[in-house]
Amino acid sequence: MNRYLFLVASARDVASDSNTERLARIAATHLPADSAQTWLHLCGMRLEAFTDRRHGNGTYAYPTGDLARLLEATLACTNLVLVAPVYWYSFPAALKTCLDHWTGWLRVPDLNFRQAMSAKTLHLVTTAADKAKAQPMIDTARMCAGFFPMHFAGALVGHGGAPGAIDADRVALDEAARFFGSAAGPQPGAGR
Repeated sequence: MNRYLFLVASARDVASDSNTERLARIAATHLPADSAQTWLHLCGMRLEAFTDRRHGNGTYAYPTGDLARLLEATLACTNLVLVAPVYWYSFPAALKTCLDHWTGWLRVPDLNFRQAMSAKTLHLVTTAADKAKAQPMIDTARMCAGFFPMHFAGALVGHGGAPGAIDADRVALDEAARFFGSAAGPQPGAGR
């Protein structure tokens, strides 16, 4: 059974239906019925800034609080879905903070974070007022996947901007119906 973790990184109020989350939820309705889904809103979590100690003692303690919850959900999933609107050509701050903590998690004794991540598939769902401006974010997601390496299953890009803008993007809504269909799990050698 595939276990999908959706990391929602919109800086809009958690109660609002952001364009990016709406697009991801539409795509998720097309997952196989036996797929588990976990949705975490990063902006609703307490994610302290990452402190880089790699060149000091070189190790990190197992995280606590919301960071521990985030780590455990990340380790438990088979498919990691970054649900992130384009902010200044890149990831929103909450998602970047999450990814920064991966640096520490790679150095938690006996965690084997790199090995665990290499068995996962990474997906990106994003929206932007100008879809071409999503390319730097797509490249970043691809490179993050390649670091471990984990399979990068591609990006679903829709039109964002004002709330509800995604509803007029028929192309993205049609692509959402197929987004997870051919990329639900790792294919040997694909995307690495």
